[in-house]
Amino acid sequence: MTSYLKQAEDSAAFLLERTGIKPVLGLMTGTGLGSSLSGMETDFAIDYGAIPGFPVSTVAGHAGRLLAGRLGGKPTIAMEGRFHLYEGYTPAEVTFPIRVMQAMGVKTLILNNAAGGLNPDFVPGDIMVISDHINFTGENPLVGPNDEAWGIRFPDMTRVYSRRLAAAAVEAGKETGLVLRQGVYLGLKGPSLETPAETRLLRMIGADAVGMSTVQEVIAAVHAQMNILGLSTITNVNDPDRPEPATVEDIIRVADAAAGRLAGLVTAIAGRIDA
Repeated sequence: MTSYLKQAEDSAAFLLERTGIKPVLGLMTGTGLGSSLSGMETDFAIDYGAIPGFPVSTVAGHAGRLLAGRLGGKPTIAMEGRFHLYEGYTPAEVTFPIRVMQAMGVKTLILNNAAGGLNPDFVPGDIMVISDHINFTGENPLVGPNDEAWGIRFPDMTRVYSRRLAAAAVEAGKETGLVLRQGVYLGLKGPSLETPAETRLLRMIGADAVGMSTVQEVIAAVHAQMNILGLSTITNVNDPDRPEPATVEDIIRVADAAAGRLAGLVTAIAGRIDA
């Protein structure tokens, strides 16, 4: 077993002892979306820096805390903030929380992110259910030696995102008064945002939204045989013919405004998940 997987087991043991729960649901939040966890009954919270082996988030809009409790009646572990390749972290470090969740027994993973819209029908504040993704980061967390105890060498990627969970999300959206979009998420390494020519290319190859996270964690979660739901909050819409500058402050503002709606949606989805 690689030292990184051994460390994930050690971190999981540390958290299981202190939280007193065996989570079946894992949540990971994106930029400005920490308050999307407001529907969670939190019994335990800890800063990432206090967990053995955990990286520390360095990005604005990421609180850097792990929460444990219940969401929709399900034992849950949740991440307020994630790690990114553009921060200088390796794919293994970016996906370390997924491996810790795997070692803790998590079977269902819900990820959300703040994303730029590429589909011209989208508007800022929309929530998109991710139907598939395109990995344009140039990285993959499964590169290197494979431990069969953690997952097979060549995991199939034809059905990455659970159709059952996507359907549950749509139904939960109706329950909470939200009409959800559906589409393809494209992951880039960042941290620079897209040029108009790049935006035009990404549209041409079938992407509906673009961001700098999620795909690494999802690949690791597929390897871990988790059921996966991805949700993108559209913070701006990129028009290559009429480009407008986007700032991190604007992205966080739109994400924060949408986080309350996302909290209600995620809580309703959790209530529909079979434990």
